[in-house]
Amino acid sequence: MAFHEVRFPDNISRGARGGPERRTQIVELASGDEERNASWANSRRRYDVAYGIRRADDLAAVVAFFEARNGRLHGFRFKDWTDYQALAQLIGQGDGVTKTFQLVKTYASGGEVETRVITKPVSGTVKIYRDGVEAVSGWSVNTATGLVTFNVAPSSGVQVTADFEFDVPARFDSDQMDLTIETYQLGSWGQIPVLEIRP
Repeated sequence: MAFHEVRFPDNISRGARGGPERRTQIVELASGDEERNASWANSRRRYDVAYGIRRADDLAAVVAFFEARNGRLHGFRFKDWTDYQALAQLIGQGDGVTKTFQLVKTYASGGEVETRVITKPVSGTVKIYRDGVEAVSGWSVNTATGLVTFNVAPSSGVQVTADFEFDVPARFDSDQMDLTIETYQLGSWGQIPVLEIRP
């Protein structure tokens, strides 16, 4: 299962419909009460890129991208225009030994916090801070995994934070493009589903 480090066309992803989904099992008891159970520990994003296609050349670009990925076979980067930035994200605390930290994004509301592992940061957008002071050198980031590695481990107690943009690792969720040619350079299409690949 190869992953192609190439991004789906931005001008088309900008018009896509979709976002995070959860899987919850709900059992209604005889009393009318409910029991709810989360089947998934984390959300998964799903999109329909057909909404972003506006011209014949957009459709041609999607078909070319689909063919180059061999349908569902190969993954790719996808920009979710509703959620692609992270600021002041705590990625770890120094202990004087650990040199590698995983980029994450946290979502907080009403005292609850969910942490999302970020594996596809956008090259050139990552900034790393030690106790709020930017570290302009002495570290590197792997844009294929989201791992930040320091040359020298941050000292014990140092808060390591990051600002960055990121893509969603994704794949097509169909091996078929359902297209209809109606007139010259004019067609119609059904759904073109794209699904997040979770780490």
